Amino acid sequence: MTGAFLIFRRIYLNVFKAVKQSVTTRQAAEHFGIRVGRNGMCVCPFHADKNPSMKVDRRFHCFGCQADGDVIDFVSRLEAVSPKEAALMLAQEFSIPYEDREPPGRRKPKPRQETPEQRFCRMERYCFRVLSDYYHLLRRWKRDYAPKMPEEAWHPLFVEALQKQSHVEYLLDVLLSPDMEERAVLIVDYGKEVSNLERRMAELAAQDTAGRRTDHTRSSPAPEH
Repeated sequence: MTGAFLIFRRIYLNVFKAVKQSVTTRQAAEHFGIRVGRNGMCVCPFHADKNPSMKVDRRFHCFGCQADGDVIDFVSRLEAVSPKEAALMLAQEFSIPYEDREPPGRRKPKPRQETPEQRFCRMERYCFRVLSDYYHLLRRWKRDYAPKMPEEAWHPLFVEALQKQSHVEYLLDVLLSPDMEERAVLIVDYGKEVSNLERRMAELAAQDTAGRRTDHTRSSPAPEH
């Protein structure tokens, strides 16, 4: 083996080790936009999965398609890159230090450009995540804001849930369809709407948090003097 080969082999062994010690698969999944429940279960991004069937912790395992591995395997498959590129990507995204010496005169490779296929996969995951979050929100609104009495006025969020739930469920079904052309049309047609929807949900979440803080302040006992 040449000296240069040994140095590069040591670099990549170092980054592999540093990444595996520093980042769990759950952290990587959430970083790349996958919604993970408190029990560590999420919808598997590697097959048409409507119900969470993948367990993510330090490693990952799907009980549906049997996909399994560590955090580097997960990102390699998710982003359609080699394990080496996945490790370097994780090191950059999570600011993980590792030994990066290289032989004199050897240029560092240019940053990898996102391919159309990778961009499509990223947009597809993004749309699915936002629409899935919105769908669960609609279900909660339908339950929490349902009128308690026949004469009670309907809450706007309850009305929205009635109007939107079936349509969002249809969009999620399309994103899980094996027909790539159908999924691509949805992403093009609804991409901007999904972005606006994500901003609106963030605003509603911020208002909800502010409201809870106000209620907590009002209910807290006044300090004794």
